[in-house]
Amino acid sequence: MNKKLVTLMVAALALLSVSGQVVFTGVGQYPVIEITPEKTTGIDKIYVVYDTQGVGMSFNSSTGEPAKWESYYYNNGNLVMEPVSGVRWDGLATRLDHIIPNVGYKIHEGNKPFYCWVVNYADYYLELNDLFINNEAPCNLLTLNVDGRGDAIPYYTTNGNRQVLDRDIKLTYNTLVWDDSIHWQEQEVVESFAALDQGIEIMPPLCNTQFTLTGDRFLKQWGIEVGIEGPYFETQAVGCGSNAYIIDDDGTETKLDGDLSGGSAPVRIMFIGYPSDAVVYRKWEMATDPEFENVILQYNQDEVDYTFMDAGTYYMRYMVANNAGSCESYGNTYTINVSESSLGSGPRGDLPNVFSPGSTEGINDVWKVTYKSLAVFHCWIFNRWGNLVYEYTDPDGGWDGTYHGKLVDTGVYYYVITAEGTDGVKYKKRGDITILRYKKGAAGTSGSESGGMGY
Repeated sequence: MNKKLVTLMVAALALLSVSGQVVFTGVGQYPVIEITPEKTTGIDKIYVVYDTQGVGMSFNSSTGEPAKWESYYYNNGNLVMEPVSGVRWDGLATRLDHIIPNVGYKIHEGNKPFYCWVVNYADYYLELNDLFINNEAPCNLLTLNVDGRGDAIPYYTTNGNRQVLDRDIKLTYNTLVWDDSIHWQEQEVVESFAALDQGIEIMPPLCNTQFTLTGDRFLKQWGIEVGIEGPYFETQAVGCGSNAYIIDDDGTETKLDGDLSGGSAPVRIMFIGYPSDAVVYRKWEMATDPEFENVILQYNQDEVDYTFMDAGTYYMRYMVANNAGSCESYGNTYTINVSESSLGSGPRGDLPNVFSPGSTEGINDVWKVTYKSLAVFHCWIFNRWGNLVYEYTDPDGGWDGTYHGKLVDTGVYYYVITAEGTDGVKYKKRGDITILRYKKGAAGTSGSESGGMGY
C-alpha cells in the first residue's frame, strides 16, 4: 500500500477520536448502543451489543502504531488483567475477530489508555410473560410479581466498583394526586426501574387502574416492543385532603393556612374534607391535645361548620378509612388558639383617649377599642353636657368623630362601655376622649379650624 496513502488514512482516523475509535463488525441488524458513563468510573465507553456471537471489534490507530489490548474483570473483589489473544494489526487498526463479552477492555495507545466495557445483551434479554399483583399490604406498599426476566446488567469501574446499567423498564398506571386548589385529580404515573431482579414495589394507587410494564431502553432503541398488561386493580388504599376557612360576620371566607393564633371568639370555621375513591368511613375529630388522646367532639361527615366560643387551644383533623377498616389516612391537623376575653390593651385594659377625626393623613382618625372574644358589646359616647353623640354595638366598629354627619368640636367627650366575654367575664368601662384639632377644610367640616358642630 502507498505509504503516503496510509499516512493520510491514519491522520483521518485520528480526527474521529482523540484516543482512537472502536468499530464493531458482524453486529447484524441491531447497531451497537454506545453509552458514556460518569468520568468517576474511569471508563470511556460502554458498548451494548445485541448478541456478541460472531461479532468482532477493532480499534483504529491514531498514531500509526498497533495498540496493546488487555481484558479486565473482578473476581471475588480482585482485579484480573489478562492479555487479549488473537488481536491482529492491519496497518490501520488492531482487530479482535471474536470479542469476549461482559468484560472490560484496556487498550493502550499513546499516553492515555482507552477503557471500555462490552455487554452481551443476549445474556440479559428482557422477557415479560405475565404480571401479578400481590395485595398483602394494600395500604402502604404494593408488590408486583413479574413472570419473566429482567436481571441487572452489571459492569465494573476501573477501581473495581460494581455498577448497574439502568435498563429503564417502565411501569405505567393511574393514581389520584392531591392539589390544594382542585382537590383530587386522576393522573398517569410512569415509574422507571433499573432492573427487575429486586421485584417491583410501589405506593398503592388511590384509584382503580391497570398496570402496564414495558421496556427496556435498549430494546426500544432497537425498535423492539416488549410489554405486558396486568389484571385490573381495585384499590383498597385511601387518602384524604382537607381545607379550612375562617368565616367572618359578613360571610367573607379566609383560607386557614397553618395555625390560628390568638383568635377572638366567636371564631367560625368551615372544615372540609376530601376523600379518595376507596373511602367509606370518614370523620372530623376535635381534641385538646395534638396527639388526639382527648377527643372532645367527633363528626362523621366531610364538612363541619363550627364556631369556637371558649378560650383554649383546639386541634382538628380529618380521618378516613376503607370499607374493611384496614387502611386509614389522616389530613392536616389544624391548631386553633382562642384567646380569653379582654377589653382594652395592657394589663390594666387601657382604652385610647385621644384621636383626630377628619385628618387628611388618615392616621388615628377613628376612635376604636381593642378587644378579644367578646359576645356582647355596647358603647355610648356623650358630650360634656351629657348629650348622647354616638353609640354602637359591634366591637369592630368605632366613632369617626361626627354627629349627624358633621365633625364635632374639639374638646373632651366621654364614653361608657358594657361588655361580656364569651367566657362569661363582664366588663364595664368609662372614661374620656380628647379630640385634637384637625386640618382646615377636612371633609365634613364647616371650614372652621377649631371644629364643626357645637351644641
